[in-house]
Amino acid sequence: MSRKNVIADRSTLGHKMGYALRNPGKIPGYLKRAGRDRWLRLRYPDHVSYYRAVMKHDTANSPEAAVGSATHDRWLALGKMQFDYLVSHGLQPGDRMLDIGCGNLRAGWWFIDYLDTGNYYGIDISPDILVAAQETLARQRLQAKLPHLTPVRDLTFTFLPDAHFRVVHAHSVFSHSPLHVIDECLAHVGRILTADGWFDFTFDRTEGKEHHVLREDFYYRTETLIAVAEKHGLKARFMDDWEKQPHGQSKIRVTHEEARGVDGVRR
Repeated sequence: MSRKNVIADRSTLGHKMGYALRNPGKIPGYLKRAGRDRWLRLRYPDHVSYYRAVMKHDTANSPEAAVGSATHDRWLALGKMQFDYLVSHGLQPGDRMLDIGCGNLRAGWWFIDYLDTGNYYGIDISPDILVAAQETLARQRLQAKLPHLTPVRDLTFTFLPDAHFRVVHAHSVFSHSPLHVIDECLAHVGRILTADGWFDFTFDRTEGKEHHVLREDFYYRTETLIAVAEKHGLKARFMDDWEKQPHGQSKIRVTHEEARGVDGVRR
């Protein structure tokens, strides 16, 4: 397993002081985020409501920055990177795909353009970012592909049919989720996956103490997330080839337990 994307404990005082000394210009921004965090945690004690409020605020400033892209060029590059990776692993135009945390369609518009009409389903907890997604859809002239863009309150997928999706995808979702939200997703995703389907998710990886910074960024050990998947009867494996991508997160692929040979390529 590559150590490329392993992240140190960013919650420690030593790390914070060292980072501040190296990046003094970022101190005001961090203090502003910390103040917002305290206020929103008092107002929204459950995490989904809390992070929905974070996204509302960030989307109002910049939808592309709200999904983690500092520039438009970076927004385009990160979306294309996700698209190229899944296509290289066997995503076909005829597949139905669920994009969890689809945001403003940074990757979604590439998938919508590629997949057959109606085969893309994007969900997000933030209605505000889904409005931005509609704007992306119109800007890319992809209305005729009839994608499904749906706001959700949780990750139980109760409105979706059994064994419907060959590919489920969650990029930079679990990196902003406490463990009980991840557990909820993994408890229900198997129901909507086809027998040969797979679920790819990225996460911020640490090999030390698991921790979070404010309530926005969460860092997990690989074995913790694999154990959660296995608890729900799923098979999970670390995707070493993803570590070659120009992105700081790591990736795990989940499949049905009985589909041990599935690696995203049609047999």
